[in-house]
Amino acid sequence: MSEVLLDCREVVKVFPGVRALDGVGLRLTTGSVHALLGENGAGKSTLIKVLTGVHTPDAGRIAWRGEEVQLRSPLEATRTGIGVVHQERNLIPDFSVAENITLQSPPSRRGLVDREAMNAPALRCLEELGLDLDPNQPVRELSVARQQLVEIAKALYTESEVLLLDEPTASLSPQEAERLFDVVGRLAARDRCVVFVSHKLDEVFAICDTVTVLRDGRAVLESSPLADHTHDDVVNLMVGRTHTASEMGPRTPDRTGTPVLALDQLCTADGHQDVSLEVRSGEIVGLYGLVGAGRSELVKAVLGLDRVTGGEIRVHGEAARIASPRQALHEFGIGYLTENRKEEGVFLDQPVHRNITVTVWKKLARFLGFVSVAEERNVAQDLVERLGIRASGLEQNVGELSGGNQQKVSLAKWLAADTRLLIVDEPTVGVDVRTKHGFHELLWELARGGLPILLISSDLTEMITLADRVVVMADHRVRGEVENDRDYERMSGRIIRIIHDHTLSAETAEEDAE
Repeated sequence: MSEVLLDCREVVKVFPGVRALDGVGLRLTTGSVHALLGENGAGKSTLIKVLTGVHTPDAGRIAWRGEEVQLRSPLEATRTGIGVVHQERNLIPDFSVAENITLQSPPSRRGLVDREAMNAPALRCLEELGLDLDPNQPVRELSVARQQLVEIAKALYTESEVLLLDEPTASLSPQEAERLFDVVGRLAARDRCVVFVSHKLDEVFAICDTVTVLRDGRAVLESSPLADHTHDDVVNLMVGRTHTASEMGPRTPDRTGTPVLALDQLCTADGHQDVSLEVRSGEIVGLYGLVGAGRSELVKAVLGLDRVTGGEIRVHGEAARIASPRQALHEFGIGYLTENRKEEGVFLDQPVHRNITVTVWKKLARFLGFVSVAEERNVAQDLVERLGIRASGLEQNVGELSGGNQQKVSLAKWLAADTRLLIVDEPTVGVDVRTKHGFHELLWELARGGLPILLISSDLTEMITLADRVVVMADHRVRGEVENDRDYERMSGRIIRIIHDHTLSAETAEEDAE
């Protein structure tokens, strides 16, 4: 029988000019994995800060095991039994695993920290999570995924019964995320409550049993069994409406003309073997696969960033030898919207107009290569309006924009260059549901206008919403292709089955070899 650990009633938090929480309720029980969902600005972060003692609520009641509590500081929240793992790591890199785990209350002897005594409780917490880590290893030597698990072990050390995980898989590969999910399941099985905050609804439906949805500071769904709701139900609660391909209007790609891009038995130095695919005008072709499948690496070889060792690339029916992304753009009209927008997609310290026009400076250049700011602004303004980029002005630095608007700026620079083929790699990572839907509509409209798009995404819902065909990759090869009928259950089943069948045959081959 589940026991109520934490019960919030009518919680209110007001900041100057905004009511961030407006009578929110939340009930957390033992043994539960509870999804806390909502768009950016819905109130999730504020609620987490209230529960962890960072903010004091202006009204409402918070009870712990039936007794009203005042969480006036993070320390009080920790002592109560509430832990949190933030999206940004909160570890000291040069400290060991054990030192980080026991940091809030290190073992001591005669008033001095007892470093030898740290290992035993640290190992106990690691073992509870099923982790085989050296407690003496410096944290900076660990992968991001393992650092995150050390954060969870740190929460166990303080005897947290409620653990808040804020966007825990944002920087993890699918395999690392699966390991995290195993840990979450282990915690729930030991009567802890895990609160899972995520924009990735596929993950939510995979591991959570209960859901609370916030919208505009209110709980529009409170502590409800997740099994009672569909994917579309949850999206509708988050944004006020569902989001399907049919709502974005009809779009009929040209399946008869010469492919804009064709890969024929392509092999690369990275290990791709006999990869063949085609993308035609007005078509969105999806590349799906697990991390390590070689999707992004394949695209980089097409753009000249890796060596092609065999096969052929054709653009508009003509053989193409591409040595660099610059040549890909200026000679073949290929634009590449990178998955790493902050480091590769935009110049964060430069204004909006300069980021948008960087691909057309040569065209805008006048005498002695001088580029007129007025010309830049004219080009940029049209695209800002077309794409709905929200900025205080064209002079605002891109680093000050939201993630979704940064991605729109990155897209705008390729449209400014009259791109004739757009390659899009993980376009909506780290953005909320409403922003994601807006970006989907942009890509849909571009394809409807005739632009061919090659889409790489690890978000299966996104893939099924947008792609006309889905090419499935594993181990640097194409393993199958699925015509998309946009029935999520049927399509996801087919795609996962292709990956599963390949994985199973690969494991069987390894066993036979042994």
